[in-house]
Amino acid sequence: MDVLTVPAERPKGWYLPLMAPNTKGPAFAWLDPSRLYCNSQALADCVKDLLAPFQGDSIDLVAGIDAMGFILGASIASTLGKGFLAIRKAGHLCVETQSQNYSDYTGRQKTMEVRLDVLRPGLRVLLVDQWIETGGTMKAAIRLVEQQDATVVGVAAVAIENTEGGKWIKENYRFSHCVPEELQIQVDGKNLEFVKMLN
Repeated sequence: MDVLTVPAERPKGWYLPLMAPNTKGPAFAWLDPSRLYCNSQALADCVKDLLAPFQGDSIDLVAGIDAMGFILGASIASTLGKGFLAIRKAGHLCVETQSQNYSDYTGRQKTMEVRLDVLRPGLRVLLVDQWIETGGTMKAAIRLVEQQDATVVGVAAVAIENTEGGKWIKENYRFSHCVPEELQIQVDGKNLEFVKMLN
């Protein structure tokens, strides 16, 4: 599917074929969802699909995870008319922060941090990232929000894989993602057939 093509029918996940496969090897994620953001309708429909399970919920703030979660998170915040909080990789915020260690999808140990002057008890936060593979990054973000006594309303991502960490998130938090149920097994298997199927 051409990045500028918008089909007449737009069911949930119609834009997934716009994602691009990894061409750079195992040091990178297996798929690049960011290509779909280049199509304004695809991005708008992705945001709509991610927000659908939270219609009627009280959301005070949207928090996006460094770095690709910033794109979706800011788009969701703008759609809701809410503020956006950046949860950053350590060393990038020039104010007082709280930090949390985690292991990312490659198994590398990292640290993320959040500023101390925004989150507060009772604040209802929607957490957003581009993709949840092992769940380590999102779990760390959840801890950062909850350690400041704010409430995680839910978790949103283009896809949440059914790994141990992904299942933990689905079992413990409200969630949304853009992958139709019949394609979940292919996403979990990192199989690009689902892209061909939707094409």
